[in-house]
Amino acid sequence: MANVVVIGSQWGDEGKGKIVDWLSERAEVVVRFQGGHNAGHTLVIDGITYKLSLLPSGVVRRGKLAVIGNGVVLDPWALLAEIETLKDQGVDIGPENVRIAENVPLILPLHQNLDKAREKALGKARIGTTGRGIGPAYEDKVARRAIRLGDLADEHLYAEKVNTLLFHHNALLRGLGMPEVDGDELVAKLKEVAPKVLPFADTVWKTLDGVRRSGKRILFEGAQGMMLDIDHGTYPFVTSSNTVAGAAAAGSGLGPGVMGYVLGITKAYTTRVGSGPFPTELDDDIGKRLGERGHEFGTVTGRARRCGWFDAVLVRQAVKVNGIRGIALTKLDVLDGMETLKVCTGYEIDGESTDHLPASTTQQARVKPVYQEMEGWSESTRGARSWADLPATAVKYIRRIEELIQAPVHLLSTSPEREDTIMVRDPFVD
Repeated sequence: MANVVVIGSQWGDEGKGKIVDWLSERAEVVVRFQGGHNAGHTLVIDGITYKLSLLPSGVVRRGKLAVIGNGVVLDPWALLAEIETLKDQGVDIGPENVRIAENVPLILPLHQNLDKAREKALGKARIGTTGRGIGPAYEDKVARRAIRLGDLADEHLYAEKVNTLLFHHNALLRGLGMPEVDGDELVAKLKEVAPKVLPFADTVWKTLDGVRRSGKRILFEGAQGMMLDIDHGTYPFVTSSNTVAGAAAAGSGLGPGVMGYVLGITKAYTTRVGSGPFPTELDDDIGKRLGERGHEFGTVTGRARRCGWFDAVLVRQAVKVNGIRGIALTKLDVLDGMETLKVCTGYEIDGESTDHLPASTTQQARVKPVYQEMEGWSESTRGARSWADLPATAVKYIRRIEELIQAPVHLLSTSPEREDTIMVRDPFVD
């Protein structure tokens, strides 16, 4: 049996939440390894909708261990609010089934304030962050001034760290013309929240090593998508962490040899939230139709997503960079009833062909998609649970995608419901 890493192969919002929840039935442990509470994973189970931003999607299943790894940045107040929301929906959550790395950096109120202030100051050049403080928290992590979860056990220690933190942050706030942060007030907030979150703290790398040695299966859950990766995405319009599959090792404390199979969650068309390049974007009635039928609004922000045709160039790039062995294709039913479809098979830049999205922002801005037009289907694919239930033209569309991205479809999701999933190959069987 293989451990499985699940990542988004586009710009996020591919439907990872449902797929991770579906796969978690076959795993004993589900690990979030990067990002913060800017993720938006929606699960629909027996007609009940669960919206997760921080907790691993497997937490809604009884008997599973949900782990937040050190690669995440943690807002303790957002964590507690999400836990209370899920408890109100009948989900049992406590230290017995949720463990958080003791070395996870904390997102503090000052991070959120700085995030919003910067975006406002950038004006039209803004990146399009969620304003939740994720980027500033990662900055403090790499600058070695972060307060980490385990630090909350020592009030003297985190009070000293607050002073160090504010030496930097208050200088920035003065430069932006904003009020400075009161250190005593921040220390008081940390003192109040500490006993509520410390019971979840754990030496996660050690716990996961024990899980691995006992032969239990581990599912690693990424947030956002590959094209938002800080190194490999459409920089600077990216998130502040590594969203690629390789981050599962560093963000959990397990070696890369433990990561057996990489599954890329891939939407049957393309969407993006916020600013940045989008070669196949449709600013017309078709794009509007995709957004309306796909309910393309951010789980976290509520912002409308930009929509466009399937971009095989981007997904093929994700397949190569992440070592994706198979994809889970989602939201095929959104394309139902469209007479013709288009798939981006290549790019042109200033009349020259290219088979990948270049790193240069100026070249990205000049990218023109090359399309192949395909026949659509009038029948409904929603709720299909076998290949025999799919229209022949829908199967043809899927097969062409497989050829172009150079990876097979191993799972096919045909609705938000957990059981409306066609499995071609079980990712846990190596």
